[in-house]
Amino acid sequence: MLRLDCPTHGYEWGSANDIPAFLRQDADGSPVAEVWMGTHPLGTAVARHDEGDRPLTDVAGELPFMLKILAASSPLSVQVHPDRARAQAGFAREEAAGVPLDAPERVFKDPHPKPEMVYALTTFDTLVGFRPTAEILRVLAPLNHPYAKALTEDLRSDPGFPGIVRLVGRILSDDGVAEAVSGIVAECQAAHDLGIDVKRAYATALEIEKHHPEDPGVIVSLLLNRLTLQPGEAAYLGAGIIHAHLSGMCLEVMVASDNVLRAGLTGKHIDRDGLVDALQAGMSRVARVAPDQFGFSTDVFSPSGEFALAIAQASQAEPLGAVLPETGKRLLVCTGGEVAVVNGQGASLWLKRGDAAYADEADGELRVIGTGEVAQAYLPPADAPHRPMTDLV
Repeated sequence: MLRLDCPTHGYEWGSANDIPAFLRQDADGSPVAEVWMGTHPLGTAVARHDEGDRPLTDVAGELPFMLKILAASSPLSVQVHPDRARAQAGFAREEAAGVPLDAPERVFKDPHPKPEMVYALTTFDTLVGFRPTAEILRVLAPLNHPYAKALTEDLRSDPGFPGIVRLVGRILSDDGVAEAVSGIVAECQAAHDLGIDVKRAYATALEIEKHHPEDPGVIVSLLLNRLTLQPGEAAYLGAGIIHAHLSGMCLEVMVASDNVLRAGLTGKHIDRDGLVDALQAGMSRVARVAPDQFGFSTDVFSPSGEFALAIAQASQAEPLGAVLPETGKRLLVCTGGEVAVVNGQGASLWLKRGDAAYADEADGELRVIGTGEVAQAYLPPADAPHRPMTDLV
């Protein structure tokens, strides 16, 4: 086992306090949005070693999964992650064009899709996937504004998932949409003041508009499901799912990718056509993930064969330690308390909240001893069962 030093990213939507507190560091007032644990070239962890610190890539090779801590104090961009075919084609296209990997306009940072799962560390709010057509029509109906009425007519004449995708494309490509946002928001406020809302659609638009006035993403938000996860709950977002995280802190486990197609609520590069194209791949899965119990004190979230997340809660209820599954390459982070992680040879590594580590096949079975919680990201075996998911809609 090796302790890891992991890079942070200070995107504008990040929290100034949550991640520094999690890492037991002093906050300096600047936003800290993400901590990356893995081998992605845009944020490779460093493994502490007796013979000198080395990039985790030198120790583990290229890991197919990665783990993040994410803390949002304001909404993230309206975004979609591409499927495998679009990721490979987009990466090859930008490589051939010579677009630098760290260029602001670069969209495809690698040739991989980016399905992901979020595991809430605090109450976590996000927008994920489209509401059903009938529900969108109920959202739009009380809004007495010409733009809302035009959207209603469009959707009535072209319902269903493909029609909603085309509606999003029209909203994002409309040069006059910015002028309509304030009027739509005023109608949302008027309805909300009367106690009228449809599954928090108006409250969400009002919340987002405070951060992104005149942004078309405010109107797009009315079309999306709002989901609140409580600590310990998880949701899976397949490639092709439109989403925008709103607030809170979570763990994200995902395929090792940083491919993001954005279309609003951001100062970063916008690729509206790319986002709409990625949506046309079809209705990917967006679902809550229920855990399976492993041993006495460990929950396993395994929505697919691409990655899994195990949460071990060590306590005096299990003096010999909470057991973590699998014996392959693993990324570990202590999410609370202070524990010892003990490998199959009896070697131990003490972790406090925010500390990260790497373990591989040579470590064998891991046990977590003490009082605290450790999360482990890993690649499940090919024959591992996957927990049935509950669709959001």
